[in-house]
Amino acid sequence: MPRLESRARARALQALYAWDVRGEEGLERVAIRVWDDLGIGPEERKLASQLVGVIIKHSQAIDAQLADVTTNWRLERLGAIERCVLRLAAAELQRGETPPKVVIQEAVRLAERYGSAQSARFVNGVVDALARRMGRL
Repeated sequence: MPRLESRARARALQALYAWDVRGEEGLERVAIRVWDDLGIGPEERKLASQLVGVIIKHSQAIDAQLADVTTNWRLERLGAIERCVLRLAAAELQRGETPPKVVIQEAVRLAERYGSAQSARFVNGVVDALARRMGRL
């Protein structure tokens, strides 16, 4: 079974994805509904909600940072999985509590699991570039 942190990242990604494709409700409300529907436990929910909270508070700044490193790709043109994984990784880098190499590895793993090998390669390059631009690598 994956570690608690990895499971929480996956839960945060599920909430982000549901919010991204629905687009009508606030992220916090969508996250709570998704986690309630899936019966997510309190420890996973706490960690996932911390990541989602960073995105809620800093969504414009996160999207601007991602736009800077995704040259030739507008965020709205990316697939929903890639966009959500990138936002999640950017939020985790911004929190600064997880080593950047771990953030990159986990983002790649999520992109592979929920997207494709091509998604994983793209995410790897973008998150690495973002971490470097933020001075974290």
